[in-house]
Amino acid sequence: QVQLTESGGGSVQTGGSLRLSCSASEPARADGQHTMAWFRQGSGRGRQFVAGLHWSTGDTRLTEDVKGRFAVSRDTAKNALILQMNNLRPEDTAVYVCAASGSLWPLQTTLSFYNSWGQGVQVTVSS
Repeated sequence: QVQLTESGGGSVQTGGSLRLSCSASEPARADGQHTMAWFRQGSGRGRQFVAGLHWSTGDTRLTEDVKGRFAVSRDTAKNALILQMNNLRPEDTAVYVCAASGSLWPLQTTLSFYNSWGQGVQVTVSS
């Protein structure tokens, strides 16, 4: 497993932007972490996939309700996964958690695919 540290959470008003970063303790590919992703967990809700990136292929995926507003990318030099969130809505309010998977399979959106998890950062969007 790799240690993951998130940063960049905070509070914004509707329409605002935030940039989340997830730093891995080891280079993703060297450590065997082939996929990194962001999940979120709102109050009273389960943890849901938001965005992911396969480190080897560059394949990315976004959940439907954030397409056109969020973008996922990587900073290879910093071993970091970036989530740029624009045009935020109150329903985006949640704890955002970074995850990593050592599986060689293509990017998956299920919780069980990931074996390393960060502590999470709070994102609050007010109306």
